[in-house]
Amino acid sequence: MTLNPNPTLLAVFAHPDDEAFSVGGTLTHYARRGVRVVLACATRGEAGKITVPGMTVDDLGAQRERELREACRALEIPDPVFLDYHDSGRYERTRHDDPTALMNVDPLDIEVKLRALIAEVQPQVMVTFDPHGGYGHVDHLQMQRAATGAFFSTGHLPGGGPQRLYYTALSTEAARGIARMGQDLDPLVYGVSEATVAVQMDVAPYAANKRAALAAHGTQTGAESLLGRLSPEEREAMDRQLLGREGFSLGGTRTAIPSYPLRGLFDGLPDFGALDD
Repeated sequence: MTLNPNPTLLAVFAHPDDEAFSVGGTLTHYARRGVRVVLACATRGEAGKITVPGMTVDDLGAQRERELREACRALEIPDPVFLDYHDSGRYERTRHDDPTALMNVDPLDIEVKLRALIAEVQPQVMVTFDPHGGYGHVDHLQMQRAATGAFFSTGHLPGGGPQRLYYTALSTEAARGIARMGQDLDPLVYGVSEATVAVQMDVAPYAANKRAALAAHGTQTGAESLLGRLSPEEREAMDRQLLGREGFSLGGTRTAIPSYPLRGLFDGLPDFGALDD
């Protein structure tokens, strides 16, 4: 097998729009620095809730796939890789009886797919959900478990597999903001302390990209969405949290950590640390 000589970042998420909220600015940042960015999306968001008043969609999965492709263009990254599972939904939309809904799939089966993808694209860095899945969505928790397992089970690959695994890190302040949006979250559980954040990315230069990516997910960000129902003051505060910085905690490493906190996701990696100069 020929080893990948190019810097590569693999981002693993569950639904279209997960990438825009938590890592969109970071993906654009590294894409502009010549990093190959691979976005793996487990589902097409088939069980999402249309939040645009009066809008009807014949095939929500196909619509959300188009939205994700548009969001990737806004973030200046390639089209996503779909793992072809189904969205589990939430509340009254939960798909208990769908065997391919992510909640009903053995995480080890998902891990097998991710291992194959890792072997194919040979990323040095992986990014996925934090252990609480952002806000506890069962699909997020499934992907976090599978991606973590795949990181730890691919160290035997030629080249040693991915060298770093990062989790999205929601600050306690941001968790309080989400709680104010109607999510039943304990900020001290779903948010993390400052010392837990290993990498703090300044993504303000990519705010326009991130806004465009969020707007691309139109079915999920309409007037009836949580974002759409925010007051102007709440929206301004959320914009500061979403568009200014993106934080990551350290989920695993196969290389030494040169300092803490790290300057970026590639800091200290042999041959690639200069990406974070």
